[in-house]
Amino acid sequence: MSLDPPPYLSSIQNNIRARPIPWDGAVRAGTITDDQLSKIRAVDKVRKEVRKQTIEGDLDGYRTLFVGREGKPSVLQSAARRADVVQYILVLLSDLLDAVPALSKALSEHSDPYQHLLPLLAQSNDPDGPIPLLTSTVLASMISAAPVLSDKECSAMPRLFSYLSTLTKSSDGGLQDIAVLEYSALLRGKKSRELFWAQKNETISPLIDILRSAAGVSNADSASTLWSGAASVRSTEGVIGGGVGLQLLYHVLLVLWQLSFEGATVGEGLEDDYDIIPLFTQLLRLSPKEKTTRLLISSLYNLLSANKQTLLPAAVLARLPALIQNVNGRHLSDQDLLDDLQNLTEMLDEYTKTQTTFDEYAAEVNSGHLRWSPPHRNPTFWAENARRILEHEKGVLPRKLAEIMSKPWENDKQVLAIACNDVGCLVKEVPEKRTQLEKLGLKTRVMELMQEPDEAVRWESLNALSGWLRYSFETK
Repeated sequence: MSLDPPPYLSSIQNNIRARPIPWDGAVRAGTITDDQLSKIRAVDKVRKEVRKQTIEGDLDGYRTLFVGREGKPSVLQSAARRADVVQYILVLLSDLLDAVPALSKALSEHSDPYQHLLPLLAQSNDPDGPIPLLTSTVLASMISAAPVLSDKECSAMPRLFSYLSTLTKSSDGGLQDIAVLEYSALLRGKKSRELFWAQKNETISPLIDILRSAAGVSNADSASTLWSGAASVRSTEGVIGGGVGLQLLYHVLLVLWQLSFEGATVGEGLEDDYDIIPLFTQLLRLSPKEKTTRLLISSLYNLLSANKQTLLPAAVLARLPALIQNVNGRHLSDQDLLDDLQNLTEMLDEYTKTQTTFDEYAAEVNSGHLRWSPPHRNPTFWAENARRILEHEKGVLPRKLAEIMSKPWENDKQVLAIACNDVGCLVKEVPEKRTQLEKLGLKTRVMELMQEPDEAVRWESLNALSGWLRYSFETK
């Protein structure tokens, strides 16, 4: 992996390197063979140039040592019952993969180099035990260095992703950082990113949880807080919201930046499932370093440019255009950041120039999440647009309102209050279309919401229903 290993991993590896292994006793006990020991000693605790020369002179032999061949088990298979030897070999192999690129290529030429490594991920009941942890490091190095991502790598990656996801769910920032750095090493190509996305519930959801903590929102109220931009974060040196370290934040953003290059495939899903645009917008608002700002701006540009029709409305709702003007006023020096910032600014400017108040309202309803944006309380807006809202694309907006109102919104009751307000405005301005709304179940739902404990929801539902009843009496 090109990035420096996390201190936690380095500490484990250093402790294992320092342990004395009774190699001769291991040979006498039949744990390993004389030939295996000879090859280990030839590259262990010697100068880098000696290691490189030795391995490059016997690539077949070292491939057999570490991944075996037909009729000849690998040293990891031979020493399976000796945890101390297995740990030492895994650290040695990790060092050699970093130091001798030719070894990675030689291992990739084996018919199934991962066959006997993958089971080690599940060897311990404790996923952060040394053997699974060290094995994941080796696998990430081998797969990321493979000249071509073949079926062998594609078969191994899902199991490795699943293991790493257990680390990202840990409360230990050191373990999370190990997993995220290994993700980054693996996500250098289109196919690996597609496999990562296919396991998004395992791989991406825990990363989003880390970002939400950094943004100052809990999972319970994340949607309402993100869309309102009201999260508050208290940062200290090296740490942002939720106790998330700046290095971990940077590495998580790096992974999602790599994924953003598949924007056409993942963009809408990231927004639908994780509110990625308001989340990135909030993180950009808080970004303490230029390097995190660069990743956020680049990721936003990748996602928005690949999904202009669906994600640009979300960007406007999240107030990204105004924030980008603020970012333009910061003292920035990174040229890639400045280029992406200019491109993003131009794209948002071009979009906002063509948007009407109706477009903004429609985008908000289609986003599936309502907030008290200006149109909701503007009588002129409803007088001019109520009929258009009902008729637009054969009634798609009232159907979406019905869908929004059908949810309980336990952590954001104001959504229901806003929806009741909108239904009431539609009935007031276009009373002859009440039947259309009733067929969608909106009248029934408004009546149900009169029993809500939330005072704002009860008030807005009562207002909406009063309009309905007034027009019902007038037509009798």
